[in-house]
Amino acid sequence: MRNPDPLCAALLAKIEEQIERTDHLVAAVPENRLDWAPDFPGAWPVGVLLGHLLECLAGICAVLWSAAPERLSHFTELRNLPVNHHSAPGEARRRIGIYAARIGEGFAAIGDHDLGRLLPTVFVSAGESVATLLLGNLEHLINHKHQLFTYLKLMGESVSSRDLYRFRGE
Repeated sequence: MRNPDPLCAALLAKIEEQIERTDHLVAAVPENRLDWAPDFPGAWPVGVLLGHLLECLAGICAVLWSAAPERLSHFTELRNLPVNHHSAPGEARRRIGIYAARIGEGFAAIGDHDLGRLLPTVFVSAGESVATLLLGNLEHLINHKHQLFTYLKLMGESVSSRDLYRFRGE
């Protein structure tokens, strides 16, 4: 069920777009390059980056659960799924699908009125708005999606802006 509230619907559409583009880039990762990393200190191997992308999506789910825990009690099962681990593209894509479905459910359980509610966080005990937390987690996903895009370019894979962005009006 789609959320009829315009702000939630718009935010969900943008998140879904980023999930789709992330999944598309993950599909472009060669299975035999999971241990590849750029040649600079502290760079993650590709497989670890894939596992971190899962954490980005889990963060969005955590915000939605915090905004409506009574309606999303089944989201607690997501805590059992590993994140920040070495992941293969197939596993990452399967898990992206799980998170995408939960994110859709989460947005169906909240309304525009919830976006301004404050939720306490580890970083801000007084709380930050649901909208701010969702946008922060979306930013986290977008940044690491771009990191994966850069990795693919550095590995010599054929990716372009069309792999990174959804072009409107086409």
